[in-house]
Amino acid sequence: MDWEAFAERMATMARDLLAQESVEATLDRISACAVDIVEGCDAAGILVLHSSRVESLAPTEGLVVRSDRLQARLREGPCFDAARRLDGERVFRIKDFTEPEERWPAFIREARDLGIGSMMGFLLYTEEENLGALNLYSRHPAAFTRASETAGWLLASHAAVAFSSARTADQLQQALQTRHTIGEAMGILMERLKITEDDAFALIRRVSQERNVKLRDIARQICESGGIDG
Repeated sequence: MDWEAFAERMATMARDLLAQESVEATLDRISACAVDIVEGCDAAGILVLHSSRVESLAPTEGLVVRSDRLQARLREGPCFDAARRLDGERVFRIKDFTEPEERWPAFIREARDLGIGSMMGFLLYTEEENLGALNLYSRHPAAFTRASETAGWLLASHAAVAFSSARTADQLQQALQTRHTIGEAMGILMERLKITEDDAFALIRRVSQERNVKLRDIARQICESGGIDG
């Protein structure tokens, strides 16, 4: 492993990740960088757990999606465990799928048919939150070395910060857009119903609660139709 060249590529990647314009673009770049930077990596993706539901994000190819679905169905696997952060572990690895493995026997048996030879999972986390797992795959047994594992962990550490920053920026943008939409809807109601600002907001909130529809969605309907339907 040429660590000097690796460091230069990591520095370039870090700047590139923070320059992406959306969460989706950031995740796609993380997966692409994993294939490009980590020796032995043929495919990569990010697995996120929402309670009991598994979401496969930014897969570089179908193999990643099929593996995530398999782990979700069996409720076991290195990436599934990495995303759950069991026992404080942050790195999971299956060196060779042709050899017996006590930890995830059902997954390994079925994953061989997917063409997976070896794989690693790295927890994506910051001090404040767990974000999921970065999963690296090779079609060849014993493809990942100790250097590959170190490189993958360094990549995952950078990726977690970029992922978290992208989500924060995206959430802020959504919040600003929601505030703008609600303000516009309040203005429409004030003009049409000749009511005060406080009464307009109270009306939007009451309709949201009665219909069990999010406030921003009621506001959007008002903006689109010019009033409250029904």
